[in-house]
Amino acid sequence: MDKKDYLKKIDETIRNGKYKDNWDSLKNIPVPSWYKNSKFGIFIHYGVYSVPAYNNEWYPRNMYIEDSDEYNHHIETYGNHKDFGYKDFIPLFRAENFNADEWIDIFKSSGAKYVIPVAEHHDGFQMYKSEFSKFNAFDMGPKKDIIASLKESSEKSGIKFGVSSHRIEHWFFMGHGKEFDSDVKEPLYEGDFYWPAMEEPKDHRDLYSSIPSKEFLEDWLVRCCEIVDKFMPSIIYFDWWIQIATAKPYLKKFLAYYFNRANECGFDGIISYKNDGLVFGSGIVDMERGQFKDAKHYFWQSDTSTARNSWCYTKNNIYKNSNEILINLIDIVSKNGCMLLNVGPKSDGTITDEDKKILSEIGEWLKINGEAIYDSTPFRVYGEGPTEISEGFFTESEVNYTHEDIRFTQNGSNLYAIVLNYPLDGNVKIKSLSFKSHDFHGLIKDVEVLGFEEKPVFERDDECLNITTKDVKSKKPVVFKIKID
Repeated sequence: MDKKDYLKKIDETIRNGKYKDNWDSLKNIPVPSWYKNSKFGIFIHYGVYSVPAYNNEWYPRNMYIEDSDEYNHHIETYGNHKDFGYKDFIPLFRAENFNADEWIDIFKSSGAKYVIPVAEHHDGFQMYKSEFSKFNAFDMGPKKDIIASLKESSEKSGIKFGVSSHRIEHWFFMGHGKEFDSDVKEPLYEGDFYWPAMEEPKDHRDLYSSIPSKEFLEDWLVRCCEIVDKFMPSIIYFDWWIQIATAKPYLKKFLAYYFNRANECGFDGIISYKNDGLVFGSGIVDMERGQFKDAKHYFWQSDTSTARNSWCYTKNNIYKNSNEILINLIDIVSKNGCMLLNVGPKSDGTITDEDKKILSEIGEWLKINGEAIYDSTPFRVYGEGPTEISEGFFTESEVNYTHEDIRFTQNGSNLYAIVLNYPLDGNVKIKSLSFKSHDFHGLIKDVEVLGFEEKPVFERDDECLNITTKDVKSKKPVVFKIKID
């Protein structure tokens, strides 16, 4: 099907469907119960940028910025840009050790309940077989439909499958290559790998300008709708820049198409977005590499990565430890959110030992304590303690929590108090559960500690619920299961 016919199909689906391409029709999309209950998913950044594996996944842009670190590295390693450009990495992207079943086994053992691979990043290389561009992983490079393989393996394992699209930033992503003698040369035509390579926006006012072009936005729309029809994703993640003014009509068309197709095919779909790209209520608010200070009445998502410096694999990745990630997961879940944790496989298709270790340790904790996370709901207060975190995008940092920092979740009739840094003396004081607390006036029938045989001693007074253990020792968060009535 060519683009004109696909655009007609999109319009016809919207015309005949429940959802129309306006915010009034799209603003009350229900959050699927599977998503609210899952709490923890895996993001995957894997593509041509995994070949140079230098600095981060923005290498294809930065290598064309004169005198940048990536620019100089590229010349030193591969030669002049006019002789070896970004496109020349495609034959080197072979994914010879890629095994979707092995990936999904690793992700499932981490306790993740959904997975979102990047279908197309800013570089414009599609990780699936496409009718609209030959620059894709099935026709070039690996000669494999990576996304289709991951979907098949996910479904076999009972993991929900989604995709992300970062295509819209391709409008400007290769634009700096026109500023000197490189392989990014005019004329660039629609369908070319580097097309359109336009000038990069300078500041926030460009949100309201007349870019990008109708041709590019129609191309963006059919690529996104093709992803829907090929993979029927349960969740779609959009990166930034969908919030630009000229993209909004096409964005609304896409949402209406996606939700109508979900209705037709019998699955619950949802979209996560950043930067107010969607009208509130039409999708899930996503906080990139950051969190909220307080609980929200709406369900939200935080996406972050195992590496501090990059979303894709690089030779110099700086990895977090599993405990830091676990604590962030607990904090996010207590505030009515979920975590999407990214891993970056190597270009040959192997997952790093560092990622495997992190995911394995998270999975070990969740096997024991998962009832405090999965299917849980927020308590009246998300937690207590003296430690404050920064709020907003790109504000994450390693925080030193104290033994007074506690987070709450609820599952059925059980309340879970999760001590983020367990005290050596085994004495925990929970002020929110005192007799004089404004947050809880119910009955506490019993207390147990998950993962340990010891029966805690507990006593409630006007100051706190005092829980004492003698043998509980852990460098990871400790969960008290509190039976209430």
